[in-house]
Amino acid sequence: MPNKRQAAKRARRDERRREINALHVSRMKTAIRNFKKLIQSKDLETAKAKLPFVVSMIQHAAAKGSIHKNEAARRVSRVTQLLNKALASNEQK
Repeated sequence: MPNKRQAAKRARRDERRREINALHVSRMKTAIRNFKKLIQSKDLETAKAKLPFVVSMIQHAAAKGSIHKNEAARRVSRVTQLLNKALASNEQK
């Protein structure tokens, strides 16, 4: 239990921020997971259409401070690379 009033306020604020951050990160991870499932099931047209949504969720989490900007850039790069690799292998066949 905090000894000072300001510490109690900070504890309450930190709890609210933790819940909000968890919400943003959870939404982002769910979007990425669903995107990867689309690529694994070879549904590349739907995956191509979903890419802007996934990127948006990642950037939203970064804008709200739930994840670092560099982590967001890395995740965007990886999902884009994943789609491009799948599209390239699909065109070769």
